[in-house]
Amino acid sequence: MIGYATLGTNDLDRARAYYDALLGEIGGKRLMEFPQNGFTLYGTGFGKPGIAVTRPYDGEPATVGNGNMIALVMDSRERVDSFYAKAIELGGTDEGPPGVRGPEGDRAFYGAYFRDPDGHKLCAFRIGPA
Repeated sequence: MIGYATLGTNDLDRARAYYDALLGEIGGKRLMEFPQNGFTLYGTGFGKPGIAVTRPYDGEPATVGNGNMIALVMDSRERVDSFYAKAIELGGTDEGPPGVRGPEGDRAFYGAYFRDPDGHKLCAFRIGPA
């Protein structure tokens, strides 16, 4: 259902460097770039959900949305751990370290929360048993 989510930035070079390295950890890469506004779309392929970074179209400073978050599904708990570690290594900040939220079992939610250098909140998660 979701095509892509867009995150505003005031420092396009920094945002691109962060997401180049971070999303590269899970096979993501730049799929599209528009030089006139800096819109840069990341994903694993066209027709799959993606994340874009851009300067705001209205020319005003980018701000963080309170209550907004992008959650990225991972194929294992180990991938959640390594992705979270990479996010922090690249300059992200902790919003909740990797761990199980709720009970273990077939629908266990294992997640880690962080903010990118612009302050946008993201989550890496895996649903299922260890």
